[in-house]
Amino acid sequence: MSRQIIDSHPIGHAYGVSLTALDKATLSGTPHRVLSENGNRDTFMDYTVEALKTHHISVADLERRKTVINSLRIKGLDVSRLSPYPKNSKTQRGNFAEVVVAEYLGAASSASLPVYRLRYNPNPDQSMKGDDVLLFDLDSKPVRIIVSESKFRGMPTKAAVTEIMDGLMRSSAGALPVSLTFVSDRLYEQGNAELGEKVLKCAELLAVDKLDIDYVGFLLSNNDVAGYIDRHTTAALHNLLMISLGSTKPEDMVQDAFQRLEADL
Repeated sequence: MSRQIIDSHPIGHAYGVSLTALDKATLSGTPHRVLSENGNRDTFMDYTVEALKTHHISVADLERRKTVINSLRIKGLDVSRLSPYPKNSKTQRGNFAEVVVAEYLGAASSASLPVYRLRYNPNPDQSMKGDDVLLFDLDSKPVRIIVSESKFRGMPTKAAVTEIMDGLMRSSAGALPVSLTFVSDRLYEQGNAELGEKVLKCAELLAVDKLDIDYVGFLLSNNDVAGYIDRHTTAALHNLLMISLGSTKPEDMVQDAFQRLEADL
């Protein structure tokens, strides 16, 4: 029997306030949490814009960046390359979906995100390689990792669901998440050696069968998205949860979010 990967919808969280949730199963029997807007888009957007900022740059780095940007603006110079946020619309959409699912999983489970990987992207306009989201529940017994693959589509397609499944199956076939050492190395660099060691130790736990790895596929699209998840998710993975988020004009949310981020620079 599959483990329960996340808890109930986080009612007290901003996403609990702005989204409704329905737990069901796909035609293949995979658990599926259907999220949809409930008329509180302002609450959703306010939280998500702040989360996007946090995932892309630290508070201290942002303030330093703003100082330089203001100096260059006074001299009439181009400051676009100093933005920590992507200008490429495809990358914006991908980052938006990644941040939303990371924040939702953190709110709906005891797992947490120890490293904001988007902060380490040398070219914000290009998508980063590796696992979209890695959350760790290092205090659970056994220790647990949640691996998530996220996609954004203006209109849902079978291909998008297939891409999510293929990405998660590749991760499962490799046994250990490809970004595990990336996360551990960043923690050591931050001076958090204790947490970095715990993350790295997950490799040893896997070798002795004392590590649980769960998989979450996430598709953010228009209001038809749930049906595509239901019809096209396969039963190829054990301990898989699918999450869909349906929105009216989802591209508008992304455009609005990144416009607000750029206006804050």
